[in-house]
Amino acid sequence: MGKATAIFGAGCFWGVEAFFERFEGITHTRVGYTGGHTAHPSYEQVKTGTTGHAEAIRIEYDPEVITYGGLVNIFFECHDPTSRNKQGIDVGHQYRSAIFYGTEGEKAIAEEKIQQWTNKGVFKRPIVTEVTEAGTFYEAEEYHQKYSQKNGSFACGIS
Repeated sequence: MGKATAIFGAGCFWGVEAFFERFEGITHTRVGYTGGHTAHPSYEQVKTGTTGHAEAIRIEYDPEVITYGGLVNIFFECHDPTSRNKQGIDVGHQYRSAIFYGTEGEKAIAEEKIQQWTNKGVFKRPIVTEVTEAGTFYEAEEYHQKYSQKNGSFACGIS
């Protein structure tokens, strides 16, 4: 079957990347920016909140080992999807909770998972995760890649 790709925004991408990398079937990750209106944004631009981008992670995975639905479940476990434009100490639209789907099938799975997580009653407030068609993903600067591995543990508001 080969490799597949998923893109999520769940707050600060450093901690999100470290969280996802712990799971079997994830073969490669890159952090970056997506969902905005500025071409080739830099971290300095994105952090101002004026580019429209979310800090995000692009995950390559083996769908024979982990499904897209499984990744969406991990996404809901790694951040607070009820917090609009805020994760931990990070505040702004660039830290929004978002699933960037590549196919209509992924969109349907994302929406189904939101309903499942809502029905579980795990969260005290409504899920505010955006489900948006994936656009261009711009890789973040190299010093952001594998940040936790390079610099020690950093949770970025992940509980």
